[in-house]
Amino acid sequence: MTTPDTLAPCSILLLAGGQGQRMGGRDKGLIAWRGEPLIRHLQRLTRPLTDDLIISCNRNREQYAALADQVVQDDQSDFPGPYAGIRAGLAVARHAWLLVMPCDTPLLDLQLLQGLRQTAAAHPGKPVMVRQGEQWEPLLCCIPTIHRQVFEQHWQQGQRSPRRTMAELGAVALQCEAGDPRLANLNTPDLLIDIRQ
Repeated sequence: MTTPDTLAPCSILLLAGGQGQRMGGRDKGLIAWRGEPLIRHLQRLTRPLTDDLIISCNRNREQYAALADQVVQDDQSDFPGPYAGIRAGLAVARHAWLLVMPCDTPLLDLQLLQGLRQTAAAHPGKPVMVRQGEQWEPLLCCIPTIHRQVFEQHWQQGQRSPRRTMAELGAVALQCEAGDPRLANLNTPDLLIDIRQ
């Protein structure tokens, strides 16, 4: 297995461009958890892994820009969903791989991220998605940036499911157990309070 020291450089995309409907319309990435904005937990985890840290956001651009090398936003103003953020990240990524994660998963760890990168290195040209039990997690993925044009083409054709595009590209799984606590999605106020570990 490839060791972290020999992995090819990757760009990293933190998705923080959602409407925050389950959070009452608040900017989810900036909601405090354990004394810091959600985005800050992932920024601290990923900062040592890349010289190309990208944040996808649709508001509070200056606050996010202070944490990233690049900030991207959707080219539509109606919060068109995570596919738009991934598309924008792929368009500017500087490396051959784009490692993607949503801002509301602050319990992710280095082992899982390196697992995505190692699996990608073992399957050149294939996207890698986390699979939790039998459930795919398409917003936790590693995408070869050579596929940016495929994502763009699918977007223009009306595709809004990252999973479907990656499946067409022969995506492989990084298998995790069902209920893996690292994959907890803190996307409601109650979950922010309930998650103690």
